[in-house]
Amino acid sequence: MAAWMVVTRLPALTAAGIGPEDAQRTQDLGSRLPPNVQWKADNYNHLMEQPTIFYAVALALAVAGLGEGLNTWMAWLYVGSRVVHSLVQVTTNVVMIRFTIFIVGTIALLVMAVNGALQLMS
Repeated sequence: MAAWMVVTRLPALTAAGIGPEDAQRTQDLGSRLPPNVQWKADNYNHLMEQPTIFYAVALALAVAGLGEGLNTWMAWLYVGSRVVHSLVQVTTNVVMIRFTIFIVGTIALLVMAVNGALQLMS
């Protein structure tokens, strides 16, 4: 996704006459770039937020020997939801579709974390 962002944004920055110094605060670029270009940057930022929690939970469960069964299914559901979410965000960016996919992934992550915690306590 990062490569897609670069390939899309660099030509858009050039076309808008935005130089490197103008891009010091990336949040200011949102109003200066077309929305379909900005979606790629938003998606990249989203991949740095909740997924880091997933990495920590998945790693902790794997180290604890709890990476099987329901935890595996929830992990794959989470990963799949993030892939689909990214594809929607960088293409059509229909917010209600994205939100629904986000909720599915969030629930999968929550189930995985709670199930792992319950397994650790038993």
